[in-house]
Amino acid sequence: MANLIRSAKSSSDWSCNDLVAYNITVVAQSPEDFFCTNTEPSLDDIDPSLINSAVYADNVDESTFHYLTFLDLATKAAQKTWIDEFARQTLLILGFEERELVMITGLPIPLTICGDDRRTAQTDVCLLSRQSTILLIVQGDKTLFNGSDPEPQVIAEAIAAYRYNNMKRQTGGLPTLDTMIIPCITMVGTRPTFYLVPVSRALSTAVETGQYPETPTKVTNCVTILGPNRRFSEGMESPEYRRLAFQRFIAFKSLAKEYWQTFHV
Repeated sequence: MANLIRSAKSSSDWSCNDLVAYNITVVAQSPEDFFCTNTEPSLDDIDPSLINSAVYADNVDESTFHYLTFLDLATKAAQKTWIDEFARQTLLILGFEERELVMITGLPIPLTICGDDRRTAQTDVCLLSRQSTILLIVQGDKTLFNGSDPEPQVIAEAIAAYRYNNMKRQTGGLPTLDTMIIPCITMVGTRPTFYLVPVSRALSTAVETGQYPETPTKVTNCVTILGPNRRFSEGMESPEYRRLAFQRFIAFKSLAKEYWQTFHV
């Protein structure tokens, strides 16, 4: 694998080959192993109409109708922007944007790769602290069968976020960190997959210099699916799937906080 060609490219051009080229593997985990719990979180604080309403329901209040409109647009997925905005709206209603945390769309992160510092990692949605630390990254895509794979892209963005966050720490007079585990989410249509991306100094340096890192990087993820006998393309347009997705988002919010608090400036 050390002989694989590595070239300077932005995150949007990353593919599975780039993961192999930098000794990165992705391991799928069960929800119990990934979230470290056998219990789904409560949805008691969420308006039931957001969970149970059909996409075209009109006997709902304005805020629910507004959210269902974004869901409808994302389900049709004629434009990737609709998926990005739907992801942002979902994170907002589930309380990811807290005091001193802000949700940003379309943030470009500088990406130095193979000695080229002119590349970027273009995030779709990210959660920033008031001090501009990148805490969470979301990457969307249209469908399972029409579009690019968001998984390599979001991993590239996490690698760029590691270097960016360390630069912020250095500017603030804090020591840089050898490792950060960056929480990430991909949205294929309206189907979320959750990731924990460990980025080490060795991996960051390998990408910057275009070298093969001897130490492997293992990324873990958890796919949101109702069960083995359900359609893999089923998404949040289904109230049953939406309930499960909301529970997974809330569980991930708690898990992500545990990790970003270790590097949050």
